[in-house]
Amino acid sequence: MPARSINISVADGVIDAQIITPSSSISPSKNPPVVMFSDIGGMRPATETKAQAVADLGYSVLLPNILYRSGRGQIVPVDRRFDDQDMLTELVECGRLLTPEALSRDFVGLVSAVEREPEFREGRIGTVGYCRGGGIAIRLAALYPDKVAAAAGFHSSNLADPNDPNSPMLVVNQVTALIYLGHADKDDYLPPEQISLFDRVLSENSAHFMTELYRGYRHGFTTLDTDAYSQKADILHLNRLRMVLGEALTD
Repeated sequence: MPARSINISVADGVIDAQIITPSSSISPSKNPPVVMFSDIGGMRPATETKAQAVADLGYSVLLPNILYRSGRGQIVPVDRRFDDQDMLTELVECGRLLTPEALSRDFVGLVSAVEREPEFREGRIGTVGYCRGGGIAIRLAALYPDKVAAAAGFHSSNLADPNDPNSPMLVVNQVTALIYLGHADKDDYLPPEQISLFDRVLSENSAHFMTELYRGYRHGFTTLDTDAYSQKADILHLNRLRMVLGEALTD
């Protein structure tokens, strides 16, 4: 089935989103729900392709436009790369609107959509995020510990900055979900000291977690429209996601 576009009314406006189901489905069907948070580049063909790959693991994926406050649909012009420095600077400014308070208001609508829309099977939720989205996935799991069973992040950024009063590491104590983090060992957005600190915080809070270092890869190793993309690492990430979601969401 093709992706279906929906609008989700929230306190700050309307989130445009897509629901993606397994490509093998020939008729509407209910599947376990996964909420996917994109990198800072937002909605674009590479993001939608990734969401389809996640759905093809056997899930219905809710893909919200995390940058809806800055515009509907694809924010990055079709003739520009999101990781060009000038474009990235603009996107980072858009990302400053994603405060913990703003995200908490968005989460209300996203969880309601999962509970309401027909593609989603009743039950607990999985969530996965990339780059900035990794921390957002952790935050969703923290705010909805009774609903989120698994939270995964790949080449996540800025998870454990001790100088950041809004660091995702500060909400780990509220998470009951299985956490999986796949890090790049050559990631300027998540240096080794942050990886170590986040692991320590997870351990100190007795979290159920797995951390894996993808050796030889850079930030964005799952992202098709970056020079950092690696097909080998992308396949590995999907295999790990299959494992994590399967453990947490299978009846």
